[in-house]
Amino acid sequence: MNKSILYHKRRPSVLDWIEMVFEGFIELHGDRLFGDDDAIVGGLAMLGGNPVTVIGHAKGKNTKENITRNFGMPHPEGYRKALRLMKQAEKFKRPVICFVDTAGAFCGIGAEERGQGEAIARNLMEMAALETPILSVFTGEGGSGGALALAVADRCYMLENAIYSVISPRGCASILWKDPSREDEAAQKLKITAGELLEMGVIDAVIPEHSGAHLDAPRIAKAIRRTLRKALEDKSGLNPQTRYERFRTLGVFEED
Repeated sequence: MNKSILYHKRRPSVLDWIEMVFEGFIELHGDRLFGDDDAIVGGLAMLGGNPVTVIGHAKGKNTKENITRNFGMPHPEGYRKALRLMKQAEKFKRPVICFVDTAGAFCGIGAEERGQGEAIARNLMEMAALETPILSVFTGEGGSGGALALAVADRCYMLENAIYSVISPRGCASILWKDPSREDEAAQKLKITAGELLEMGVIDAVIPEHSGAHLDAPRIAKAIRRTLRKALEDKSGLNPQTRYERFRTLGVFEED
């Protein structure tokens, strides 16, 4: 994992990946309960001639866009919008494809008042039993429950410089050692990189970036497209029972 590449200001966002990987994307809005959250993008698209539902965390390309997108940190209505689209996909037998790129769910007062924890927990529960294939691609940051709410999937893939962790390294260092400057040490212990997570069986494959996603986006988009199409054509293990067992057996336990 290369931090300068991961946080590069020109690293593609979910809308960039959607444009390069799919055809005919139609964005859908709103959770039908409170409002629309621009930190989550979702809608209908075609992948190799087959309809799919695409959902992802959205970041901006500049300060103004990032404020609109809340820097990719969703509110409860964002997760509820995502779940609404997943249930719609289940009804019409469309596979769900998620793109994960968030530092975490927004933890503001309003988000907590509107049930942030419940919204994330419901996504985890519903995704575990969703009667349609779910594939997730980590394209940037994968922060805690905010990322997991779009990642209870049959297959999880990561770009080479993406990360996935229960907490940010800086947050971990601040809690464990009261010293945020030890974030690099915390990152090593957390094992947040794509290679480490593949070795532990948390993800299924790493998609190489080589010079970085911001310099080689079309080639990487083709690799993502091939990976998604292959998984959907294969279909083995793309069912809720296998998905549930997958997450029940994650993790390594050791006793001193």
